[in-house]
Amino acid sequence: MEYELNKPQTYALHIENELLEVTKKKLQLARYPEEQSDVGDDDWSQGAKVKEVKRLAEYWANGYDWRAEEVDNARINQEFNQFKVRVDIPGYGPQILHYAHEISTRPDALPLLFVQGWPGSFLEARKIIEPLTNPPDSATQAFHVIVPSIPGFGPGDPPIKSGFGPFLTARGFKVLMVDVLGYKRFVTQGGDWGSMITRSMAMQYPQHVRACHHNFFPCGPPPWYKAPFTWGRLILSPYLYSNHEMGSIKNMQYYQKEQNGYLKVQSTRPQSLGFGLGDSPVGLLGWLVEKFHEWMDVAHYRMPDDEVLTFVMMHWMQGATPGLRYYKMAFREQGEASTVKSFTRYLGTPVGLSHFPSEIAMPPYDWVAWVANEQFRREHKTGGHFAAVECPELLVQDLRDWFSSKSVHGAMRGN
Repeated sequence: MEYELNKPQTYALHIENELLEVTKKKLQLARYPEEQSDVGDDDWSQGAKVKEVKRLAEYWANGYDWRAEEVDNARINQEFNQFKVRVDIPGYGPQILHYAHEISTRPDALPLLFVQGWPGSFLEARKIIEPLTNPPDSATQAFHVIVPSIPGFGPGDPPIKSGFGPFLTARGFKVLMVDVLGYKRFVTQGGDWGSMITRSMAMQYPQHVRACHHNFFPCGPPPWYKAPFTWGRLILSPYLYSNHEMGSIKNMQYYQKEQNGYLKVQSTRPQSLGFGLGDSPVGLLGWLVEKFHEWMDVAHYRMPDDEVLTFVMMHWMQGATPGLRYYKMAFREQGEASTVKSFTRYLGTPVGLSHFPSEIAMPPYDWVAWVANEQFRREHKTGGHFAAVECPELLVQDLRDWFSSKSVHGAMRGN
């Protein structure tokens, strides 16, 4: 289909029957590794559990109904008003963007850009759109919610040229918000890559991005010679840190020691990995299920089987590689365009944070103070990396409370 510049066209998500049929055949022909006899059923230290992946793969082949997710019973294509549009991204060129746009009936609604990460998709927003656009009463903040797909994630057209990482994604989403949709001032929510993309947007376009919210904030401590008290507090952390802060340090240490192997591969040789994950549905399932298990607060939320497989389908439909390659492009960014290194630079845009105990990157408040104008933080007792999926009601309340604050409304007015 041909798309005109900056002119959205309605879109309905559809996967061809041929891919669905091939997927079922591949699932039926899959080979599985053997667990070692001394590794317990709840021990995920070697990766995804064979028993769990096999159970899900068998359900995928024999019970899961993608068509029901796609069109039936008021699901994806009924839940999301979807569009595609061609935009011209400064420093890159033309790119097709996919997005969902839900408009509130409230005249005082704030435009809210919600950006997901990997291995998520725009579907991460499906539990929060309705309460955000249609709050229970007039005293509760309402939002127009815009949920773009990162190019190459789900139905987002993958970039055809290299170099397309978070920095250029931020530019593309600015064009979407300002030039296509006409929102001259708006607020953002980001987790995982979405946190980096929206932070980059605020750095590049502070006149448009008036306040940010994050549930993922991967910054380190400031240099010791600039912040001796912060380092003294870190050294004495068992005595001076709160329980949430101690939990954050433990999560980050565990991630660095046990969980970031995927990061090394995807940021160096994603295409080699893509031959396996893009061709084997069981391979991709195992790769993603382990992330869902390790990064979620599984003591309080376990994804239903249909939810797991629908999330996996969002990367299977693209052959997995575009989502993997995004890491390579992110870590190639240099200088002011380096989104990964942007968390070492201060941003004056008002920032709100939600801290969920199983999140892998939410540092102590005095680390954040060196790089962000943090004005809101709420600590929760449950939840993890996929807050909009695991505990949507908590995230929704935080967004309402933060973005209805005097600070944010002042920033939206330009004060």
